[in-house]
Amino acid sequence: MSESSQNKVDFYGRDYLVSPDVLIPRPETEMMVDTVLNLVGKPFLPGIKPSKAELPENLTIVDVGTGSGCIAVTLKLLLPQAKVVATDISDKALGVAKKNASALGAEVEFLQSDLLDDVRIKPDLIVANLPYVDENWEWVDKEALSKEPALALYAKDGGLELIFKLIDQAVEQEVYHLVLEADPCQHERIVQYAKEKDLTLGETRGFSLYFSE
Repeated sequence: MSESSQNKVDFYGRDYLVSPDVLIPRPETEMMVDTVLNLVGKPFLPGIKPSKAELPENLTIVDVGTGSGCIAVTLKLLLPQAKVVATDISDKALGVAKKNASALGAEVEFLQSDLLDDVRIKPDLIVANLPYVDENWEWVDKEALSKEPALALYAKDGGLELIFKLIDQAVEQEVYHLVLEADPCQHERIVQYAKEKDLTLGETRGFSLYFSE
């Protein structure tokens, strides 16, 4: 990765290295971190009382499609007792994520995998900001997105192909706690699909959805 292709973006108060091989972290993705903190009973904003903890702080988290690693690294730094494994299908993305983990001092394990295909541990929680953009959305500025990898942006079936596949894999492996990101216009379809798999919507927070048994 050349110096000219590197840039840094703020995510949850920390600077993350990005390159053309990863998605640029966005503010809406920070809500996934808020959701996880709430699940373990930790306040995510000053003065906000957290919910009763549903999961322990020493939980095992798998971040699927980690990209720059911003979610995995942030969660490890905020929940040092947690075991965090970050996966991506792209070895170049994993290279960027590893640099971010090293620079920020986060002990995250990295694994190249297509969704959960090569994950050999059973996590307590899956977090995933997978590709969910539908190429047919008229409001999408493809020119503005052209500096980011299409692999990390676009998915078939109205943008939901990979999200549905991940839900299938999670249920097959009896993992029932998932925090997912998707455009609000997709939430109804995702909730219905998850319901058919006996998952229950716990909450939505902006672009973030949380499912449990």
